[in-house]
Amino acid sequence: MAATKYIFVTGGVTSSLGKGIIAASLAKLLQARGYKATIQKLDPYINVDPGTLNPYEHGECYVTDDGAETDLDLGHYERFLNVNTSQANNVTTGRIYQSVIEKERRGEFLGKTVQVVPHITNEIKERIQILGKSGEYDIVITEIGGTVGDIESLPYIESVRQLMWELGDNNSIVIHLTLVPYLSAAGELKTKPTQHSVKTLMESGIKADILVCRTEHELSEDLREKLALFCNVKPEAVIQSIDASTIYDVPNYMLEEGLDKVVLKKLNLEERAHPDLERWNQFLGRHKNPKHEVHIGLVGKYVELQDSYKSILESFIHAGAENEVKVKVEYIHSEHITQDILENKIAHLDGVLVAPGFGERGIEGKIEVIEYVRTHKIPFLGICLGMQMAVIEFARNVLELKDANSTEMNPNTSNPVIDLMEEQKNITHMGGTMRLGAWDCAIEEGTLAYQVYGSTLISERHRHRYEFNDTYKEQIEAAGLKASGVNPDTGLVEVIEIPDHPWFLGVQYHPEYKSTVASPHPLFVAFVKATLDYKNRK
Repeated sequence: MAATKYIFVTGGVTSSLGKGIIAASLAKLLQARGYKATIQKLDPYINVDPGTLNPYEHGECYVTDDGAETDLDLGHYERFLNVNTSQANNVTTGRIYQSVIEKERRGEFLGKTVQVVPHITNEIKERIQILGKSGEYDIVITEIGGTVGDIESLPYIESVRQLMWELGDNNSIVIHLTLVPYLSAAGELKTKPTQHSVKTLMESGIKADILVCRTEHELSEDLREKLALFCNVKPEAVIQSIDASTIYDVPNYMLEEGLDKVVLKKLNLEERAHPDLERWNQFLGRHKNPKHEVHIGLVGKYVELQDSYKSILESFIHAGAENEVKVKVEYIHSEHITQDILENKIAHLDGVLVAPGFGERGIEGKIEVIEYVRTHKIPFLGICLGMQMAVIEFARNVLELKDANSTEMNPNTSNPVIDLMEEQKNITHMGGTMRLGAWDCAIEEGTLAYQVYGSTLISERHRHRYEFNDTYKEQIEAAGLKASGVNPDTGLVEVIEIPDHPWFLGVQYHPEYKSTVASPHPLFVAFVKATLDYKNRK
């Protein structure tokens, strides 16, 4: 192919319609036809990245290999495509303005008045094309956050209008995702919200090429014809996106609707081979027809909002399918742990995962849960803060260092078994300053970690400031908690385990970021298998 083609995905009527899932599903179909496709997300908020956002506000912060703190939609992109994303795959208004202001300060605009058009829009267009100009991709799908008509989104919509004009015919298209609501009182689907959404888009100078209509009920042919007529699209370009039992059904639904065929036709690209989704559908078959069921407790402080642990939940789906097991996740709020909850909500579980997080809230509850699963021999996986809490629990209850703590929670503790990294101690800014991205870990042979990975050297993604305090390593290992994985360059402890426990593992990194449909993460696969073994023993 001579030049990269661009697909822009916009949203209308309401947020949370699933632009990211539609974009990922389309990319999956194009990839299955032999095209090299990638996806990027343009986020209209003024934060430079979501790294400082509360999970209640924005869900989880997803981290890439190159250390970018990004929107959780990039997790969907990687899980569907089994391809790594990077800094270039997530752009925010904050990053755009930061770059333009830095250029102005350096004098790059030669004294001109800096304005939204052309300076901000030029910067956006430049960012949109970084992936396309890399020469790696045939097609770049760009998802624009928010909904058409939002004040925050206007510079992005204007940039898309300009870029489409510059790219010329057959080199770019717009897919508009919109809602066709069902009014139960009237007993019918209503197209007016979609019509108004398309009209708003056209007022910005952009015509939708394809409509993807989110709906709870089947769209009739008459209704499709009506949408096509009033929204100025071809009838075959009115695509139904009906509610699915799992997001992993959506690529098949889009294939049935012919979304990929319409896209290729509009971009003047050949259809190539029929999409090969055999491996994808094998996963779906195992996911929907499990032979067993396990109950795993997810202990955290954001359990009211599942998006806060999106990658963990998806990793359980991948690992469950690999083991032909349905993983039923039970949410346990770490702030509300009592003896009754330990007996009524923990005792019956087949395994417990203590989730990552920041700050003091809920940590004593996590420590109590870890003590319970350690002493009752229930399979345990601790991620990041969960691993740190396991070290604190062990130090307090086995080494009897009763005031053992992390300096994140108690800066004055006399036994800081978890402490701030030396290079972090003089950092005052919060954004983008943690240990981020992929770091190596050397695994000791003969350990549970080695059994899980089958390798002595792995690479995993990190997002944290505090570490296992090496000063206590010898004392803790002598008491029975083993540091089975360390960073080969820094010596920092990455993995801890208890050899005389059936399955007890804590990791400083975030394995959930690397689990995909095609490559379920070995740590989650092994943990789910351990929970099934434990259930069978019970």
